[in-house]
Amino acid sequence: MEAHESDLRDEVRDDGQIALIQTDYRTAALDAPTKTLLEFAVKLSLHPLEMRSDDIASLRDAGFDDETIVDAVQTISYFNYANRVMDALGVEPEPEMRHKRRA
Repeated sequence: MEAHESDLRDEVRDDGQIALIQTDYRTAALDAPTKTLLEFAVKLSLHPLEMRSDDIASLRDAGFDDETIVDAVQTISYFNYANRVMDALGVEPEPEMRHKRRA
C-alpha cells in the first residue's frame, strides 16, 4: 500500500481511517459494497484456485455490474502480477511513488 498511499489519501481524507484500511480494512468504516469488493480482492490474491461463481454473484448482489467486475478482476490480477515480478527481481518502488509523510 505504500506505493499507492497517495491515491488512497485522494479518496479518504481521515488519517485514522487510512490507518485502519491499511492495517485491516474489515475494521474501517467502509460501505458494504466496498468491503465485498475488498473481500473478493483478498480471495483472488491469496487463494485464486478457490474462486467460484458465488464470488462473482456476491459482487453482483453488492451492486456491481459485469463491466465493473471484469475491470476489478483485471486490475486486481494486474497488480498481483506486477507485485510478484517486482518482488522476484527485488525492485523497489520509484521514490516519486512513495507517499511523502508530513513532518
